[in-house]
Amino acid sequence: MSTAIAISSADVRKGSLGGLGPGLALCTAITLAAYGLQTLEARWLGRAWLEAVVLSILIGAAVRAAWTPGAVWARGVAFSAKTLLEIAVVLLGLTIDARTILDVGAPLLLGIAVLVAVAIAAGYGLGRLVRLPRRMAILIACGNAICGNSAIAAVAPVIGADGEDVTAAIAFTAVMGIGVVLGLPVAAAVLGLSHRAFGVFAGLTVYAVPQVLAAAAPVSALSAQVGTVVKLVRVLMLGPVVMVLSLLTLDARDEADEAFPTITAGDRPGRGRPSLHQLAPWFIIGFLLMVAARTAGLAPEPLVAPAAAAAGLLTVMSMAALGLGVDLRALKEAGPRVSGVAIASLIVLAAIALLLLHILRMV
Repeated sequence: MSTAIAISSADVRKGSLGGLGPGLALCTAITLAAYGLQTLEARWLGRAWLEAVVLSILIGAAVRAAWTPGAVWARGVAFSAKTLLEIAVVLLGLTIDARTILDVGAPLLLGIAVLVAVAIAAGYGLGRLVRLPRRMAILIACGNAICGNSAIAAVAPVIGADGEDVTAAIAFTAVMGIGVVLGLPVAAAVLGLSHRAFGVFAGLTVYAVPQVLAAAAPVSALSAQVGTVVKLVRVLMLGPVVMVLSLLTLDARDEADEAFPTITAGDRPGRGRPSLHQLAPWFIIGFLLMVAARTAGLAPEPLVAPAAAAAGLLTVMSMAALGLGVDLRALKEAGPRVSGVAIASLIVLAAIALLLLHILRMV
C-alpha cells in the first residue's frame, strides 16, 4: 500500500493546505475525462447511460490498477476524497425548497419517511445476512433507500467507509439505476397505475432526480412532476438519516478496514463519548441550513443552478479520488454479494412503495 493511498483525510486537516496541487490536478484530469466520456455517450447513444460520477470512479480505479500514485499526490487526493465531497453535500441543500415538498400532503410525507427507514433497515439486514462488511451494507442500504450515488457519497464520511466500499456500492447501484429507468414504464403498464400513482411510484424507487424524469416523462408530464417532488422528499431525508447514522455507527468507524484498505472517506474517531461534530457533521448542518435558506427566500434564485452544477462537479472529483484508492481485487471479491444485495434491496423498496400506494388508496 503506497503512502499516497494510505493517507487519510484527517492528515489533510492536521496539516496545512500546502501540497494539494498534484493530487487535485490528478483528480481534475480524471473528472474532465469522465465528463468527456459522458458527452460522447450522449452524442453516440442519445443518452448518457453511465453518468460522470460513475465514470470518474471507474477511471480512477483503472488508473490505480495501472499505476499507484506516490506520496506527492497524497494530500490533494485525500482532500478531494472527503472535503470536496462534504462541500458538495452542502451545496446540494441549496437546490431544495421545502415548500414544494410540503405540497405533497402529510400522509404521503409520513409514508415516504417510513419507506426510507424500512428500506434502509431491510437493505442493511440483507447485506449482513450474506456477510457483507458492515459499512458496505450501510452504503448499499442508504443508496437504495434515498438517492443512490448522492446518498452513498454523503454517508461514506460519517461511517468511515473506505474506497472499495464506496466504489462497489456506487458501481452496482448505478447499474441498477439504469435498469429501473428502463423497467418502470413497463411496470406502469403491467400494474395499471394512474399517471399520478406512477409518478409517486417512480419518485419512491428511482435513485436520482434526472432518472426520475427519464423514467416518468415518457408516461406523462404529470407523472414527471409528481415523481420529481416525491424524489425531492427522499433526498431531504438524507440529512436526518446521516445524523442518526453518526450516532449509531461510532463503533463501525472504529473498525479496521477490510481486506485492502485504501483511502478512507471519513474520520475514524476513537471509542468513547461522541463529540458534537460526530453526532451532527458540519456538512449535514450546512445542508439543512441551505435548505432553510432556499425555503425562506434568503438564497437568490440565480444561485441555485450554479450551486447544483458545482455540487455535481465536486462530487465527480471526489469520486475520482476514491477511485484512485481502489484495489480491484477487493471489488472482484465483493461483486456477487454486493450485486445480489443491491438487487434484493431494490425489490424490497419497490414492494414497500406499492404497499404505500395501496395504503394511500392511489391504486
